[in-house]
Amino acid sequence: MTADRPAAVVPAIGTQSSVVAVRSLARAGVAPVLASDGQRSPALSSKHRAEAVDVPDPTESMRGYADALVDLAARDDVTTVLPLREADAYALASRREELSTHLDPVWPDFDTLRSAQDRRALFSIAEGLDIPVPRTRPLTDWPDDDGPLVVKPRYTIVVDEDGGGSHEPDVRLLDAGERPPVQSVVDEMGHVPVTQEFVPSDGEYGFFALMDRGEPVATFQHRRIRSFTYSGGASVYREAVDGAELREHGTALLSALDWHGPAMVEFRRDARDGSFRLMEINPRFWGSLALPVHAGVDFPRHYAALAAGQRPEGGLPEYRVGVGSHLLSGEFAYLYNVLRADGHGDPPPIGREVAALATSLYRNPNFDLLSLDDPLPFVADGIGMAATLGSRVVDAVRR
Repeated sequence: MTADRPAAVVPAIGTQSSVVAVRSLARAGVAPVLASDGQRSPALSSKHRAEAVDVPDPTESMRGYADALVDLAARDDVTTVLPLREADAYALASRREELSTHLDPVWPDFDTLRSAQDRRALFSIAEGLDIPVPRTRPLTDWPDDDGPLVVKPRYTIVVDEDGGGSHEPDVRLLDAGERPPVQSVVDEMGHVPVTQEFVPSDGEYGFFALMDRGEPVATFQHRRIRSFTYSGGASVYREAVDGAELREHGTALLSALDWHGPAMVEFRRDARDGSFRLMEINPRFWGSLALPVHAGVDFPRHYAALAAGQRPEGGLPEYRVGVGSHLLSGEFAYLYNVLRADGHGDPPPIGREVAALATSLYRNPNFDLLSLDDPLPFVADGIGMAATLGSRVVDAVRR
């Protein structure tokens, strides 16, 4: 237990957001307590972690994981818990009333959360606000003669009715005329998923916010430049932007939900008409959390302050447009993916992508994990990525 300073619980997950949160909280004088469910997390290597506590894996027992978070919140030194993945958001919202006896929850109630995690409900709200959305229907209702489609789970996380395991079903991209066996997809996802028209992209954008009961405390925007693969996935390089339309859409949607806590509202700019079409809401902190910190908006610090009843003085924090941040292991994974042509469609020229990476490293030498002050998380992430790529090479050779 941390006796000399307040503490915050940070899920020790495999993405870089855990490390960013640990470092930010430590700079703010808050002791990061890592909740480890057994997965390999670079945050466990950070010199800034105060302690690590073993908790159940939410994919095996959501109830057990939520119980563990309630127990941690009951500690005298713990002031808040950070949601970094869908399972965290679900566990915190489902036990919000119980958790509120120990701390001030900086996350929405369960009904509000489910409105964000249910794509059909979310798009209905967005359409009422005149926010463009892709044409979306249940998989069982989609016509057979349409073009390329995207099959997505209706719910971004599916939890067993008995509070047992949980999973996040995968998204499928279908070519024109390709149709999956509907019943097998329903059985696999555990519910009837939604089918969306494929929106040709003129850029993928995120609006990020920390909200206080429908009012923005801090906001940020970025454009995704590169992902783990040339056809999509989590971002590995992105740059800060500031657009009025993106800000209006994101703020209007979160305000309509009376949102409390962090959220990422994801948009794709439609190449056909330039509109920003809503893709989804991530009801939690996001993988690219390092970028706003580099640009001037330290979301974990503001989150901890809001949990303590404090808001930033002087209005919304300002940030520097054009700042970028790299996940270096992801950048190398991207180049490997381009070289292997392992994705939908034709890959871009490898020489052009190497030059683009070199240029962005020169212009924006900012990193999600690499830090001379705290080097071990970067080393741990690199070892993990090398092991993953090595296994893929071995599998490819065996084929």
